[in-house]
Amino acid sequence: MRPVRGKRIVAILAAGGLTLAAAACGQAPDETPSGAGSSSGAGAPYKACMVTDVGGIDDKSFNASAWAGVQAAKTAQSNVEPEYVASTAEADYEPNLRGYVTKKCDFVLAVGGLMGDATKKVAAESTSQQFGIVDSAIEGAKNVYPMQFATDQAAFLAGYLAAGYSKSGKVATYGGLKIPPVTVFMDGFADGVAYYNKQKSKNVQVLGWTKAAQNGTFAESFTDQNKGKAIANNFISQGADVIMPVAGGTGLGSADVAKSGGKASIVWVDQDGCKSASQYCDVFLTTVVKNITDAVEQAVATGAAGQPLNADPGYLGTLENNGVSIAPYNSFDSKVDSGLKGEVDKLKADIIAGTVKVESASSPK
Repeated sequence: MRPVRGKRIVAILAAGGLTLAAAACGQAPDETPSGAGSSSGAGAPYKACMVTDVGGIDDKSFNASAWAGVQAAKTAQSNVEPEYVASTAEADYEPNLRGYVTKKCDFVLAVGGLMGDATKKVAAESTSQQFGIVDSAIEGAKNVYPMQFATDQAAFLAGYLAAGYSKSGKVATYGGLKIPPVTVFMDGFADGVAYYNKQKSKNVQVLGWTKAAQNGTFAESFTDQNKGKAIANNFISQGADVIMPVAGGTGLGSADVAKSGGKASIVWVDQDGCKSASQYCDVFLTTVVKNITDAVEQAVATGAAGQPLNADPGYLGTLENNGVSIAPYNSFDSKVDSGLKGEVDKLKADIIAGTVKVESASSPK
């Protein structure tokens, strides 16, 4: 990449006692994001700075997954210097992002689709700064590397599994907020249940979400565990015995209800629940995994190695590239019928092959 080479020429000449303006190398000051090759190889410090969403660093979900990716990049590239700041409200997004631009971080990571507008604004003001964003894409922003996930594919498998595992014939899902990175899970889950019903001539019901109407149950929070408990209790009272919360830390309240009452199992999301919230492992049927950790690790490690991050097309996680998946059945392994396991495996292969179509208006393409 020519702008990177220009920077290296400047560095070499400066080391020999000479100075040379970047423009003399044919490089415009804002031509290349600073995190897309500004480090002179893997030895120079590479500051990878992450701004969390309001769920916080220990949400057992997508913020925690992203931070794990930044830390893993340090193992892959020893020059990585990880840092994060927590957002406690949406009003924190812009100042937190600008703060890291001021600190001259090489890579500024925005975690979550809710940060899209703030990232777009700050990135437009700082075109020489390399940004990354999880669960969003900023159209036309060459300095923002998008990491998106077709979680409807993996949630489709989880919906099929939930329908096959349910004894009551009722399963449920709810979201933290009605935004595409949440409803894409719910669409996939509902379609997976519908596919099971079609294949088996059954009538398993989905509580909490109607895909056609794009209407359902939302906690309006990613942190309120009491709300998660209330929603789970309501679903259980209606007969649901499998619940998928797509609500970050709010979902831990639902897991607590399942653990204390024993009347429902939980499909977790983002990180394998038996690793991220192991105290609830015995109620996690599986997890719809969004492999944020690997996507973030690859992005940070690439930048730290002095390689450019191509915003178009960025990263899209699918079943085929293991960007999304369902976790092992863990403590449910002996409880899930072997025939159902085989059907889920075949369904995964069929989705990858394109013989089973998974569609959601909220899915990134």
